[in-house]
Amino acid sequence: MDVGILVATTARTGDVAEIARAAEAAGYESLWIPEHPVIPVGFKTEVPGGGKLPEHYGRWVDPFVALTIAATATRRIKLGTGICLLPEREPLITAKTIATLDLYSGGRVILGVGAGWLREETEAMGANFGNRWKRLRETTEAMRVAWTEPEPSYNGELVRFPALRCEPKPLQKPYPPILLGAHGPKAIERVARTYDGWMPLVQNAEAFKRDVATLRKLASANGRNPDALQITAIVDPREDGPSVEELRAYKEAGASRVMVFSQKLGIAMADGAALDLVKRYALVVERARRV
Repeated sequence: MDVGILVATTARTGDVAEIARAAEAAGYESLWIPEHPVIPVGFKTEVPGGGKLPEHYGRWVDPFVALTIAATATRRIKLGTGICLLPEREPLITAKTIATLDLYSGGRVILGVGAGWLREETEAMGANFGNRWKRLRETTEAMRVAWTEPEPSYNGELVRFPALRCEPKPLQKPYPPILLGAHGPKAIERVARTYDGWMPLVQNAEAFKRDVATLRKLASANGRNPDALQITAIVDPREDGPSVEELRAYKEAGASRVMVFSQKLGIAMADGAALDLVKRYALVVERARRV
């Protein structure tokens, strides 16, 4: 089983190149960096899970710039967004950015994407919160067209562009995998129809196993190969990381990758502890090799 780690990256996180090198040396399969372009002051939207939004969310760096730094410092580790808020981005510029990173990294990009939960942020970035899911789907479809066709065009309800040149193309063929980061029955339906995989926060392996079984059935019903879907379980490592037994349960439930992340870790990483935590949770990588 593969193990990835999500690093909440701010100006105080530390040297991204050093963190990426340490993650690769420790055997992590992937390094993930999240995105919130802005956090509006005094927003009224309820935070998922309740409580107060951690302060560091307002300090996150641009994930593609940070992942470019990580790419230049490494050779093997995959480079993921966890997650990229596509409805808040212009599709063609984003497609070019991703393709360029994939080209220069040697085909190591994985896109975790989502629609966003913070209405005030979505609106500040110029998008309509009510149709963000449609914009996410259309942006995903439009980028795939831009990555695979010599003269791509797309004519959606929210995203459209005429035939044009959009290069470079990604090194990965047909394109970097796009995984949906979302939860609940609607999210599972969306993955089954559109996305290359799923990356939910997972509380326990039993419920996760049921959800993955549902996803596989829906993917088959949509004429897709369920075995081709990439399934990532985002898990709270607590103090010692998931045990071999827990990792085995996630794998048996359908995950090919476990991603280490929690709000507690995010707060610590954002303020300078990322390198230490990457090294500390390397024990999860060792355990995963026995699964």
